[in-house]
Amino acid sequence: MTTVPLPIDSGLAGDQVAFVFPGQGSQFVGMGERLHEISGAARRVFAQADEALGFSLSRLCFDGPADKLQDTINAQPAILTVSHAALEALRERWQQVGGTIAPSAVAGHSLGEYNALVSAGSLDFGDAVRLVRERGRLMQEAGRERPGGMAAIIGLSSEKLAHVCQLASMDGEIVVVANDNGPAQTVISGELRALERAMELATLYGAKKVVRLGISIASHSPLMERAGQQLTDVATRVSFRDPATPVVANLTGRFVTSVDEIRRNVGQQMVRPVQWTGSVYEMVDAGVGTFLEVGPGQVLSGLIRRIKREVKTLSVADLGLPLGSSDSPSKANAEKILSRQ
Repeated sequence: MTTVPLPIDSGLAGDQVAFVFPGQGSQFVGMGERLHEISGAARRVFAQADEALGFSLSRLCFDGPADKLQDTINAQPAILTVSHAALEALRERWQQVGGTIAPSAVAGHSLGEYNALVSAGSLDFGDAVRLVRERGRLMQEAGRERPGGMAAIIGLSSEKLAHVCQLASMDGEIVVVANDNGPAQTVISGELRALERAMELATLYGAKKVVRLGISIASHSPLMERAGQQLTDVATRVSFRDPATPVVANLTGRFVTSVDEIRRNVGQQMVRPVQWTGSVYEMVDAGVGTFLEVGPGQVLSGLIRRIKREVKTLSVADLGLPLGSSDSPSKANAEKILSRQ
């Protein structure tokens, strides 16, 4: 078994660090396999996930098939597990060189918020993996009942895009802003005809690029209302604790500090937009100068650099912890990454 040393001079010393965790779309076949080979802590995480779900999620991560891994009911617990395995492997390596790594803040993009809660000690990993498996099932079910879609809009102001969505929502059909990913990229979500109207209007209003995402679920929109209510009910049976590390919530782009706030956000997070730009600024305003992306891919690092050029971004691969045969998602998943379910 190969041991990969953690670089001591990793760029984390002397700076306030935030851990950020990616969302759905970052998955790729083979993710986590190298971590499983080199880290006992990571192996324990995969074993816990397999036991909690009652099937070998680890084998699905390592061997696929890709279409089964990309299915939202599998992708969500898979990404959560790989990201948590990466975090535990990082902690293990740091301890081996006699150090500690304690973030000043944590946040995750949509699904990644569950990783943030686990890392902050607010949610047990076993509960989290079961909860996001149910989240994926409910979203899948909602997508069958009310088919929708999502589109990435590049180069249009948030004010103009909100107006576009308002104009395109007619005859009881809805399209809304779903993800505020940064100054140059926003994702919209809604029913198909309303979405198509919004895409046409966005082009007319001057968007540089409009990309229909390859997804049939209208995440972070009112189409998820019933699913969000059902997930809230499920969450009442899950034990949450006050976070030991400040957590920034997608719902508000602000720090949450209590169990009550966290529990309220669980269902609403599926329905309301991801305030990623606000989340990054909240952490920067609190003194964070370095962001460490913990999980597959480096999409969040790119978004963060576009929001605040002065900050430093790192991935776990930069710290000597490869996630798999590739440390980036395949091009086939690029569109899904933009949606960040």
